[in-house]
Amino acid sequence: MTDLVVGVDGGGSKTHVIIANGNGDQLGEATGPGSATGPGRAGESAGVIASLVRHALVSAGCENARARMLVAGVAGVGRPGEQRALLAALENAELSEDVIVQGDGEIAFTDAFGGGPGIMLTAGTGSIAHGRGPSPSGAFARCGGWGPAFGDEGSGAWIGRRALGVVAAAADGREPATALTGALLTALQVNEPSELIPWGIAATPKDLAALAPVVFATAATGDIRANALVGLAVEELVLHIRALARQLFGDDRDTVPVAFAGGLLPKGSLLRKRLELRLKSAVPGAQVRSGDIIGARGAVKAAVAALAGTEKVRAL
Repeated sequence: MTDLVVGVDGGGSKTHVIIANGNGDQLGEATGPGSATGPGRAGESAGVIASLVRHALVSAGCENARARMLVAGVAGVGRPGEQRALLAALENAELSEDVIVQGDGEIAFTDAFGGGPGIMLTAGTGSIAHGRGPSPSGAFARCGGWGPAFGDEGSGAWIGRRALGVVAAAADGREPATALTGALLTALQVNEPSELIPWGIAATPKDLAALAPVVFATAATGDIRANALVGLAVEELVLHIRALARQLFGDDRDTVPVAFAGGLLPKGSLLRKRLELRLKSAVPGAQVRSGDIIGARGAVKAAVAALAGTEKVRAL
């Protein structure tokens, strides 16, 4: 059987696995729950990934095979300790002869730009932007991604938390009534705003992010407060791109290739439409790429390149 490579995109809300041959041609795939890691969570994350890799191998018709190279791009590996822990856990799972662990933003960037310059904004449960400047320096930088406690502005979790605050303020009379109240109560299956308190205390970033589509749907009906919240999210996300444009390209009026990734920014979505419109004035040089960014596909590309490099080393 031909060499197999595995590409994994492990986010906070979803994990996507692609099985491909040594040329990068897709053979099978699987999708399941999130596998983002963090302190003490490497085993849990690796368990989710391992299960989905096995499902993907079945879909590829090679359930008993072992891959030659696995590249896993997983949220939460920005710190060396978490990256090492997840690498060890995946190696112990014996899914592949070789394993590489990267950030989920890195694999998405590879799918968007390969080795070229650009800025990629990712907005899902969390938010972060990655950028690479033009040659000759090709400098790489990131913006945002500080986590749910005090960062991730414009993300799903950030929007969900803000929406709960809007409902609380409306219940107090500190703000006008908003259709967000009924929409969130219905979505969370509670009767009174006060019942949001225990839910909010127990809510994870993933739980909060699940409220973002409710906000978008309410905004689409014309609700003023929901629309204001979407607008605020757009401004926060634009700041990520503008900061990297100035840092890496020297001027936000220069040509800046831009790509979007993450569950909040599919083509045609309300947030993406407003973001693209706002970029025209905030980052005049932005040239948005229309194609979808598929993180697992970027991981496959990285795996194919790594496999080729390994073979060259072994041939020496």
